[in-house]
Amino acid sequence: METTFKIAKNILLDSNGLSELHLEKVLSKTLNTGIEYVNIYLQYIQRESWYLEESTIKKGSFSIDQGVGITGIRGESIGFAYSDDITFSTMINAAKFANSIASSTESKQSHYIHPIESSSPKNILYPNINPLCSSDENKISLLKKLDLIARSIDPCVTHVQAHLSGSYDVIIINSSDGVLIADIRPLVHLTVTVLVEKNGRKEYGSYGGGRRSSYDIFIKENLASKYANEAVRMALTNLEAIPAPAGIMPVVLGHGWPAIMIHEAVGHGLEADFNRKGVSIYSDKIGEKVAASGISIVDQGNYPDGRRGTINVDDEGTPTQRTVLIENGILCNYLYDKLNAKLMHTQSTGNGRRSSYAQLPIPRMTNTFLLAGNSDPLDIISSVDDGLYAVNFSGGQVDITSGEFVFSTSEAYLIKKGKLICPVKNATLIGNGPEVLKKIEMIGNDLELDNGIGMCGKNGQNVPVGVGQPTLKISQLIVGGTNIKE
Repeated sequence: METTFKIAKNILLDSNGLSELHLEKVLSKTLNTGIEYVNIYLQYIQRESWYLEESTIKKGSFSIDQGVGITGIRGESIGFAYSDDITFSTMINAAKFANSIASSTESKQSHYIHPIESSSPKNILYPNINPLCSSDENKISLLKKLDLIARSIDPCVTHVQAHLSGSYDVIIINSSDGVLIADIRPLVHLTVTVLVEKNGRKEYGSYGGGRRSSYDIFIKENLASKYANEAVRMALTNLEAIPAPAGIMPVVLGHGWPAIMIHEAVGHGLEADFNRKGVSIYSDKIGEKVAASGISIVDQGNYPDGRRGTINVDDEGTPTQRTVLIENGILCNYLYDKLNAKLMHTQSTGNGRRSSYAQLPIPRMTNTFLLAGNSDPLDIISSVDDGLYAVNFSGGQVDITSGEFVFSTSEAYLIKKGKLICPVKNATLIGNGPEVLKKIEMIGNDLELDNGIGMCGKNGQNVPVGVGQPTLKISQLIVGGTNIKE
């Protein structure tokens, strides 16, 4: 099998009449007066999407994009230029532009560190395949099979939508600190949404997931059937839902996807750029107790099994790692890219990410999860006399500077005297991320990562992420609903 670098070199360099020597010349020319660090980011990406509705393929799309982004840094000054034309002359011009923004009149001269050799990632966490190479017939067959499965589960199903998407992302990173590395990142995703109708009432249910893999995974691991069954189950559950209560009450969060609340309300506040600028609620709190005892939160870009947020190296060429952010309630670390790590006198944690060659790398999460505790999930539910069990979320908003959040549930249940009574709809959870961490009373032993549906937005950039947690009990949380609790 060809190495990752050989494949990437053929796509990004050879096909454009370039070699590693051309990259070295661009870096060397950029490292003139005052410039401390230069990064070249070459990218080629294919994307496709297929949509099924009313048992028919209604829409499909395919695109190819490629380009180069060049970054020059001096202190806190950043010069950046990009182009979708990958040629030596274009890169030289882009480098000059980036240089002119970030350079100074100082006479300090930086030096290019020649990489020992071009390399592929040492730890290969997913195959360097192109999932889009699967035949169109196979993709259409998968969507139609999903449609048939969903319709056969229950006669209340009246409408089915299915969406299949994939991407093949090839990158080469070369920087003045001696990095010359390539990565190939496949990503696939499948979602099904159903409409059920009974006694004049209609409800939706949606479920899906993905991996850094080929489309075959949806058949081999029977995921298509699982997704269809879950979507129908959620829709039928919502048919029986009553209006959500409103008030302050104990809330139990289910495992897996509900960790999106931790990601949004806590994780973003631990990204280094917010903390360097002093705008995060967690700024200058390393070593302090910021959560209840027993709470440990980790970001792990090298999580195995091709998870959605997993990457071999970040978008600056730094190998990804497992970074403990909070341990037993104590804040231990932030998430760093190279720039913020340098300015904060530490090392990158492999969290410099960008959505494309046309964007700058910034500190971003990968797979972020809260570690398991010792409580049985059933014991957690039975400990609640009157509260809410939130299993799935559909969306939310967070203020990074204060930690204030609002999240909407897509599946939730009333808890009365330790028992799940009935499903509720239109429940929202309102609170403050740092305060919630201090109010977690019980931590389940059932840690689970989400199915691979997360997309995180920041500064106009979107990157795939993973989240996870065990079942959690929060002592008090504001629940917004239409049924006022007495």
